[in-house]
Order: sequence, then structure tokens, then C-alpha cells
Amino acid sequence: MEIINSLGRRKASVARVYMKKGKGKITINNRDYKEYFPIATLQHKLHQPFNLTDNKDKYDVTVNVSGGGINGQAEAIRLGISRTLVKIDEEFKPALRAAGLVTRDPRMVERKKPGQKKARKRFQFSKR
Repeated sequence: MEIINSLGRRKASVARVYMKKGKGKITINNRDYKEYFPIATLQHKLHQPFNLTDNKDKYDVTVNVSGGGINGQAEAIRLGISRTLVKIDEEFKPALRAAGLVTRDPRMVERKKPGQKKARKRFQFSKR
């Protein structure tokens, strides 16, 4: 099996995921995933697609991720892994779709408008 790649995005994070047959090693930006994401909930997010499709420890994953915070990066990687698994076998899609792992989350930070303090917050109003 050759290397299969796909892209995952979330907020400002972009993750390029490369997957091949292996022993379940996950490398993110040339570092082990446990070192890159020391929080257990973020590590669980990376394993979700594999657990749902019973592919734990079957594929080696290499990821290049940039932008955003650690939660957005973890979810971008999760989407990239899910898309790659669907490329490998189309029968994984219903299980991943039911868990909401194939859908790109479109929510982004709203832009700041001119004449306002932030996107929606106004400057303080003074009557006199």
C-alpha cells in the first residue's frame, strides 16, 4: 500500500495527513503525538476514527499541522484521518458520518468591524 494523503481543516488550523500501513505510530510535526498533545482528551480525539472503524494499530500516520490552537489542530487532524480512512475503504463512511467525523466544521472567528471594539461589541455609548 502506498501513502494516502488528505487534508483536514478546523478554524485556522490546516492539517496534512499522510497514512500508510504500519503499527499505529502517529507523528505530528516530526514529534510523537503524546509529546505534541500532552492532554488525554486531545489524544482521544486522534484515536476516535480508528476506534470507530476497528483500525487501531494498523496504520502509521504522519501529520503536518499549522495555524490555530491545540484544540483546533487536534480536530483538523481528526478530520484528515477520517477522510483518509474513507479513501482507503468507502464502507467506513457511514460509521464516521454517524459520529460526525466526516463533516467539516464551518465555524470561524467573525471579523472585526470598523467603528466597533470587536466583531459585535460596540464602543461604550455616552448620552451626554
